[in-house]
Amino acid sequence: MENNIKDAKILIVEDEEHINRLIELVLFSDGFYKISKAYNGQSAYEMIKKDKPDLILLDIMLPQIDGFTLCNKIKHDDELKSVQIIMLSAKKMEEDILKGFENGAVDYIEKPFSNKILLARIKAHLKDISHLSPVKKYIGITLDIDKKIARVDGEDIKLTNFEFKILELFMSNIGYVFSRSKLLNYLRGNGGFDVSERAVDVQIVNLRKKLKNYGQYIETVRGTGYKLKDLTK
Repeated sequence: MENNIKDAKILIVEDEEHINRLIELVLFSDGFYKISKAYNGQSAYEMIKKDKPDLILLDIMLPQIDGFTLCNKIKHDDELKSVQIIMLSAKKMEEDILKGFENGAVDYIEKPFSNKILLARIKAHLKDISHLSPVKKYIGITLDIDKKIARVDGEDIKLTNFEFKILELFMSNIGYVFSRSKLLNYLRGNGGFDVSERAVDVQIVNLRKKLKNYGQYIETVRGTGYKLKDLTK
């Protein structure tokens, strides 16, 4: 049974804004939502110390702290050394590639890169992370991501593909507010399905009904979108 890698926290460290944004969109369109971005090595390191990611996409040529140095710092920190680091660079010299591995990177991808190859490499390095569980639980709701089974108080409920995807997204990101546009992009995915923002609202209404008493925990955030209530607060 594979881990639910879409729960992974990924940090993009790239100083060229258009490339940073492109990578974010590639990840976002594939269902990753715990994405953070940094544009220089120093701010990236501060973010990493504050909220440890599962994987870092790390450019080499960065302001303040370069990618090789940052990678080395992470790998020599006992609390951070388990973080997976994929280095991104236009540098194609063998010594640069070897230097990345010597500093602790698990992979090295040359720019320009294929979006499909980038996603495949990311997924390959995330598949063995133990805390990315394929089974999600929230109060009386259980969701088996691999088997596509949803249960309420132990009883199977029938969800459409879109309803399942929305519930999976909410249960993987409890308390996070998703705008209608983000949900719309998520439902469309790479298939280019024609889904309207109104259809998103309809999916939410139907999902709430199917979750019975637990439907109330999908909260509407006025003027923004929806979230699954964080019961720890």
